[in-house]
Amino acid sequence: MPLSEHEQRMLEQMERALYAEDPKFATALEGSGLRTYTRRRVYQAIAGFLVGVALLMVGVIIPQQIWISVVGFLVMLGCAGLAVTGWRKAPKPGERPQAGGGGPAARRQSRQRRSMMSRIEERWQRRRDEQGH
Repeated sequence: MPLSEHEQRMLEQMERALYAEDPKFATALEGSGLRTYTRRRVYQAIAGFLVGVALLMVGVIIPQQIWISVVGFLVMLGCAGLAVTGWRKAPKPGERPQAGGGGPAARRQSRQRRSMMSRIEERWQRRRDEQGH
């Protein structure tokens, strides 16, 4: 569903405000999408997993320091979890990321988001009216 002219103007104003406030952050957001972010996150998790394997091996080699093996295993477990969840959340090529699934929680969150947006829009209109008069 395309945005109305009013919504497009509001979006452009917010973009300009973001660029004026923090241009470095704005260009970072512009350059990297969700796919790039999740791919980078998965690569970091894989690297962390390998560090966990190394810690596990060091702990096995040094028998007095068994806690190093435990830490390595926990690092491996955490990084594997991050990699799997990051991989699942990554949108497929050519697909647009969705705000939520389709379950009741996602619909409730979408409804709350819409009501929040309507409140923001009402406040915006009030400010514009107050400035105009």
